[in-house]
This record gives sequence, C-alpha cells and structure tokens, in this order.
Amino acid sequence: MTVWSIDARSGERRTEHAETTPQEVGALCRRAHDLLPVLDEAGPRGRAALLEAMADALDARTGELVAVADAETALGEVRLTGETARTSGQLRLFAEVLREGSFLDVRLDSADPGATPPKPDLRRMNVPLGVVGVFSASNFPFAFSVGGGDTASALAAGCTVVVKAHPLHPDTSVLTLAALRAGAEAAGLPGDIIQLAHGREAGLALVQDPRVKAIGFTGSVAGGRYLHDLAMARPEPIPFYGELGSLNPLVVTPGAARTRLAEIAAGLSASATLGAGQFCVKPGLVLAPAGSGLAEAMAGHFTALDPQVLLGDPIREGFTAGAAERAAVPGLRTVATGRAGDGRQVTARLLAGPVSLLRSCDLLLEECFGPLTVVLEYEGEDELAEALAAAPGTLTVTLHSGPGEEKLAARLIALARERAGRLVFDAYPTGVTVGWAQQHGGPYPATTAPTTTSVGTAAVFRFLRPVAYQNCPPALLPPALRDDNPWSLPRRRDGVLELP
Repeated sequence: MTVWSIDARSGERRTEHAETTPQEVGALCRRAHDLLPVLDEAGPRGRAALLEAMADALDARTGELVAVADAETALGEVRLTGETARTSGQLRLFAEVLREGSFLDVRLDSADPGATPPKPDLRRMNVPLGVVGVFSASNFPFAFSVGGGDTASALAAGCTVVVKAHPLHPDTSVLTLAALRAGAEAAGLPGDIIQLAHGREAGLALVQDPRVKAIGFTGSVAGGRYLHDLAMARPEPIPFYGELGSLNPLVVTPGAARTRLAEIAAGLSASATLGAGQFCVKPGLVLAPAGSGLAEAMAGHFTALDPQVLLGDPIREGFTAGAAERAAVPGLRTVATGRAGDGRQVTARLLAGPVSLLRSCDLLLEECFGPLTVVLEYEGEDELAEALAAAPGTLTVTLHSGPGEEKLAARLIALARERAGRLVFDAYPTGVTVGWAQQHGGPYPATTAPTTTSVGTAAVFRFLRPVAYQNCPPALLPPALRDDNPWSLPRRRDGVLELP
C-alpha cells in the first residue's frame, strides 16, 4: 500500500510513499522509547539548544519547503512562508520556556521532625510523560504538522515524538522531518528523536502502541473521536489531546451594527474566507440584529472572491456536500456566492436567515470546513442570549459591541466563557498569536481536553506529569530539586516563590 503526494491544483500524482506497517510503527516507537534518556540527560538548556537548531534548519530550507507545500496544498507562497516562520518561531519560543524554567513547577517542602505527625522532606517537579504520538493537520502543513506546536512542546517537555504524516502533504512532511533531524544533529543529539509514519493503519497502530503515552491530534470530529475512543480503550488509557471541530460564533450587537456596519462586514468577510475558510477559528456562525443589513453589507465582499482550491479532494467533497445541505435548509437563503471556477475549485458562500432556525436545525451548529458562513438574525437580547447559549463547545467566541452596551456585553461574556477557550472583542478570531498567554482549546467538540491548549507556552504541560521525592538522599536528587539549584530555576520553597 502507498500514499501518493497529489498536486492540489491539478489532481496529478507527484510522489509515492510506502505506508508504514504496524510492525514498523512498533519499531519506531521502540526506538523513540530508547532515546528518552538522551533528551532527559540534555536537560532544559540542552533541549533549548536543540529546538533553536531545528528552527535554524527550517529557516534555511524555507524556499524548498514552501514550494513543495504549495504544490500539495495550494495555500500560496505568501501564506506558507509566513507559516514556516511561525513554526520556527514556535520552536524558539519553547526554547525560551526551557531556559526560563517555571514549566518544571518545582516545589520544595522542608522537613520538620518535630511536627505532629512528623513532616518529611518533599520535593516535587514535572517530568516527561514518555513517547508522544502526533497527528499532522491538513490545513497547517508546518505549524500543526511534523515540526508544529505538538512536536515542539513535546520535545520541550523531554518527550520523543512519532508523527503520523497527513496524507494531503506527505512530501512536505518528509522534507520537514529532514530539516528537524539536521537541526537535532547540529545540536549534538540523534536525529531520530523524531520519527515519521505514513498511512491510516500506521495511525491506528501509533495510538495503540504501549510505549506511546500521549497523543496530539488536529483534525475532524469523526476521525478525532474515533482515535480518542481507541486511546481510552487501551489496557493503559492515555491522554488524547484532540482539536476537532469549532463553529466560532461571532456576535454583533445592535450598537455595533449601528456604528460600524461597513467595517464589520469587511473584516468579517475577510476572516470567514481567509485561506479558503480552512482555518480552525473561522467564524462559521454570525449572530446579527434583525434588519441591520449585515448580510447584505457582506454580499459584495463575497461576490468579489475568486474561486478557491481547497486542500484536497476529500475536503472539497465535504465542503460541497455541506454547503448544499445548508443551502437546502428551509428559511435559509443564499445571500451571495463567489465567482465560479472549474471542477477542482469551490465558490465562497454567504447564507442568512432567522435565528429561530437553530431551534429546529442542528446542522447550523456544526462546522462547515471551507469558505462558508451563516448569518442568523435575532429580534432582541433574549433571543440573542438563547442562540449563544445553544452553541456547542468552540475555540473562540467573538463579540462586537457598542458604547452603552456594557450590561448586554457582560451577559454575553458570561455565556461565551462557558463555551469557548478564547474570547475576542471588536476584532476577528483568525490569526492565533503564539505566546505565553494564548489559549487554543475549548469545551468538546472543539477539543477533547478543554483544560489544555495546543498553541502557546502552556502547551508543554500536556506532556508532563508531577513526581514527588520524599526524604531522597541529596546525591540522588535530580538537578532541579537540589538545594544549590544548579539550573537556576524559579522554585517554591515552603509555599514562598524564590526567583533565581
């Protein structure tokens, strides 16, 4: 069995890749497990140097990587060049995390033999989970794939990685792997601390391999839920950090519609169709005041859009079916479509109707991946609040409000916080900044683990677990827990934070 690299624009086959057999996946996982001590011995500073060397190697190969990724995804040179920079930037950010040191969460409780009962010496820190399996995303061939945030945060934690390549960009995956391995070797570490597998059966074997201790996944609700349940059904269940589907409701209040209608129409249209609507934080549902004219103001932006190529045949077919199914909903009208193209291209679609449709049509509460958004109009504040309360778990909720609407905004924020991991105000959800305070996760089905994030420095905590050492002889303590603090870490001693 083989996986073919397919040209996204022409549909022609490019390169053949052999599928990885379950037995070969086992060998990859065994090698990854054997190399765990190497990353542990490197310590935070050695792993920081590793990530920086990997970032340098990616940057040095940007031109080649972008050309191949564009052929496989049709995302365009500008977008992919920016995404490559984001990917190397993520690696460097986690190098900062390692040097700063608080991710280890070191806590020291002093012994007190005279206490009743006697109090032991306790020293607690985070340690790596073990081998991590990563499933690449279709829509981010760099930032959420072989060298993306899951891989960067797992390596930072001290975990080796086995990546399941996405079938829509296997050539890009192989080239990225070569760059990362070159970086690892430049840093004096084995290149195979990161491994790569191809094919559906390889993915199933990866989730079930007993040496794998966590999975990072970005993809569809159906695929993610299947793998999640497989991970939970193992003799030793493991954490499955899945990002699945997200509707990302955007709310426009009456005050915002009165004062900024044209501005919101332009910004919202651009956000909903950015990258052919293939962003996980695309605003797929818009709640606007009845009679505001928002959908009509957006129409011109949609009709001006050129036909767009989606990432691959399965995604195009899914979008075409989903768009047709929504267009057939009674009471939902097609306000505008983009320019028509050939058989391998799709047109953007803008639909609108009354918010009361949500009471009878669950389809409108599901993500349609691609350049489509639905504007639903509400009659009053209570109907708006009811609609927002009906939204499923989502990565983001966006609120555009006007002066004097603070009471309404507070009511909506309370509802939004129950459903989303990131609340956006008077802006648009597309564009996920990679930083220390980012949260990219939310209640199911946005993610399977709503207390974690896949973007930003907090992503490292997914691949760590705490261990306490009680009355451990000083000579046997790891460096992070020694009294002389050789790694110069921030630590909490007897409840008091001590900075190096």
